[in-house]
Amino acid sequence: MDSIEKKYYKIREVAELTGMAPSALRYWETQFNIIKPKRNAKGSRFYTPDDVEKIRMVQYLVKERGLKIEAAREQIKHNHSGVSRHAQAVEHLKEIRAELVAMLDALNSLR
Repeated sequence: MDSIEKKYYKIREVAELTGMAPSALRYWETQFNIIKPKRNAKGSRFYTPDDVEKIRMVQYLVKERGLKIEAAREQIKHNHSGVSRHAQAVEHLKEIRAELVAMLDALNSLR
């Protein structure tokens, strides 16, 4: 995530952080009761860092593991902490991989 963690994120920012379309985020909000962004008087969504983490957990289940939405809901219901740890581990490994690829690219450009 960002090096400076914000208190609230707009849907566009969450879409950028997760690589998802805002429409998918709005849909998941209707499908997963753990995703509950705050809304202002105009109806704009404001996501907390905890909401973003929950979205990443759902993203891990649906996108990485290939589960259908109903199966992902069941996984969250029965093993929330285990799923969260796995999702965090996968996210961390992706960050490490990106750093390694950047290092490799830098080394290759020196040749």
